Amino acid sequence: MDKSTSALATAIGGRVRQERQARGWTLYQLAEAAGVSRRMVLIVEQGAANPSVGTLLRISDALGIGLPALVDSPRPKPVTVTRSGDGAALWSSASGGRGVLVAGTGSPDVVELWDWTFGAGDRHESEAHAAGTKELLQVREGSVTVVVADESFVLEAGDAVSFPGDVEHSYANPGSEPAAFSLAVFEPGVGAGHRPEANSEAAKYREGI
Repeated sequence: MDKSTSALATAIGGRVRQERQARGWTLYQLAEAAGVSRRMVLIVEQGAANPSVGTLLRISDALGIGLPALVDSPRPKPVTVTRSGDGAALWSSASGGRGVLVAGTGSPDVVELWDWTFGAGDRHESEAHAAGTKELLQVREGSVTVVVADESFVLEAGDAVSFPGDVEHSYANPGSEPAAFSLAVFEPGVGAGHRPEANSEAAKYREGI
């Protein structure tokens, strides 16, 4: 990890540990609630890796705080300004692509605003988010292919699409030129235990699968 990525991972890890301890949870209890392994929770808390966006979503949902709260100060503020270049880069690619969380609201109804840039051939796969999640995407530059469940949509600069985020979906740049898009994600009822797959995953860990 580079210096900025390492600093972000450390900050996220500290926030996860703070929220877990505030609830009196063990590492295993958070892992069970989030549907991830205990080792993954430990790695995140130690800031020892750059976890996937999906993993961070599961952990933040389990804590009931939403993803934006993991990368922002825990102190509530009525107005939060994110200056250019100060967003949380939570995804990157070998070709220089970046997924940056630039703004977000607190739980229970969480809204995230992302700034994505894709190099040629970049692709990001996203698992199904919590029930009721909605996404809105607008292409600013280049061409982006959005796949929602089994449907594929090719979007050019200026085109926009809205779709359910509670099914598997992906974004890709099939072209040879860079692409950029803005993405808004609405996740209602964070902390209300509305991610059913987490329970099934937790059952696997209890059973040692």
